[in-house]
Amino acid sequence: MENKKNNLTWKIGGEAGFGIKSAGMMFGKIFMRAGYEVFDYTEYPSIIRGGHNTYQLLVDTRPVNSINKKIDILVALNQNTIEQNFSELNVGGVLIYDSDKAKILPAKLAKAQITGLGIPLTTLAKEAGGEVMRNVMSLGASLALIGQSLDIANKIVKENFSRKGEVVVTNNIKALKIGFDFVTANFKGQFMCQLLTRPANNNILITANEALALGAVAGGLNFYAAYPMTPSSTILHYLAKIADKTGIVVKHAEDEISVANMALGASHVGARAMIGTSGGGFSLMTETLGLVGLTETPLVMVDVQRPGPATGLPTWTEQGDLQFMLHAAQGDFPRIIMAPGDATEAYQMGHQALNWADMYQLPVIILSDKLIAEGNTTIPKFDTKNIKINRGKILTVEQLRKIKEYRRYKVVPDGISPRTLPGMANGFFIANSDEHDPYGFSNEDSQNRIEQVDKRYRKLEQFAKTMSQPLVYGNPKAKKTVVFWGSNKGVILDSYVNLPDKIKSKLRIMQYQYLWPFPAEFTKHILNNSKEILLIENNSNAQLGNLIAQETGIVIKNKLLKYDGRPFFREDIISALKNF
Repeated sequence: MENKKNNLTWKIGGEAGFGIKSAGMMFGKIFMRAGYEVFDYTEYPSIIRGGHNTYQLLVDTRPVNSINKKIDILVALNQNTIEQNFSELNVGGVLIYDSDKAKILPAKLAKAQITGLGIPLTTLAKEAGGEVMRNVMSLGASLALIGQSLDIANKIVKENFSRKGEVVVTNNIKALKIGFDFVTANFKGQFMCQLLTRPANNNILITANEALALGAVAGGLNFYAAYPMTPSSTILHYLAKIADKTGIVVKHAEDEISVANMALGASHVGARAMIGTSGGGFSLMTETLGLVGLTETPLVMVDVQRPGPATGLPTWTEQGDLQFMLHAAQGDFPRIIMAPGDATEAYQMGHQALNWADMYQLPVIILSDKLIAEGNTTIPKFDTKNIKINRGKILTVEQLRKIKEYRRYKVVPDGISPRTLPGMANGFFIANSDEHDPYGFSNEDSQNRIEQVDKRYRKLEQFAKTMSQPLVYGNPKAKKTVVFWGSNKGVILDSYVNLPDKIKSKLRIMQYQYLWPFPAEFTKHILNNSKEILLIENNSNAQLGNLIAQETGIVIKNKLLKYDGRPFFREDIISALKNF
């Protein structure tokens, strides 16, 4: 390994119950506190215990929102990790393995040009107080290998185990030092490298799920309901943890149908409501989605995608729900669909969505996915100074006194009829699931139907006037255009930075944050002025590409699609952009 490095990819693997996630989180926090940028990625099967679990970190001196396929250090707590992940090591990389539980032939190491560090982690951990501390011991060994001290690590370990008592904290700090001292004494630094130093900063380590939850809290969230479903569950967990401090009602309902209906009721009486699930749970919510649309009730719905159909790959990642979100629930009614590309955008959309739901009285859908939803990343602390809460056209008691005959669904030019809340004098109306007249009474008259449908759709026309256009990176005048949406942002932009200047100068990169209503005119302007177009998506059917074709008539033939449950790695994108 090199003596000085700008970045380092580290991976730990073992069975569930070995503390894989705990070790990875602590390793990430250590480097975050030291001033480095971090992005992590976890793989785990959809079983309660056992199976092959890994936690991968990319530590960098520059902002990072993606991972490499190839790694520098692999920590193997069992033989299976060597069998499954050894081939991912870079030439010159290091394999740290528990020599009490795993082995590898010297000839295999030599052929791959990998250094093997066999450490009797099980034996040493038992001496420290228990075999379970092998994961912490491997952290100490890894830190010694890359020339880091234990100053920050001791603090992180103490914080992580403080809830378990002083004895547990003491034993884990002891285990950390044993691993560190073993490498220092037995390998004498010949395998060491050092990351270039970074000044301390004010960053936080956070997932997009947590960021979205915080954004919603900053935007005045009052009510959140969910039934746990990977990979959306941590939104529920996080909001439940802070519910008492924030005064938010957080409800773990019995199923997704109840979730949607509870939130609809909460919004109907004036709460700012949000729900979260994945594609399978959203399927159960579609009847309520239609009711939200017809009754013009504000509601934010979060779909954190995973591979389908049916149960699919419940603990893996994909972008397969876009077309579903566009067409979920029968009939025609307006909706807004947005997709964050990283944790920062998730935070912004958390409060934007609540405002837009209230302002336009419709469902707002946030499309995230497992990669960023569960992937921790370092970002600056959020700034709440410019966040403003907009409740839209909710009438006051004084305004209602001046209205002789209140009509909840009054046909108005912008499609947004003034709204009242239950209990307001002179603001009575009926909210039911039938098409209705301006008062809310069921009405099957032809002209009334046309007027109500058209009224509802005029909301999107109003929203489209203020909606942000797709973001363009790179050379805005380039004739080669890369098109993407959602979590592919990190890997595409990180890969772009690492390209030679002569390739970067030829590329224009366009990100869709807001997918519906679709920015057709902007898209046509960019793509009609492109000689070559590359579409990058994490699904098998080019769902954004199909939407572009539907709305603009432009068919993108050059596609890079991935749908094996894994995200794009930097190597995938760098290769594609070099050959584009």
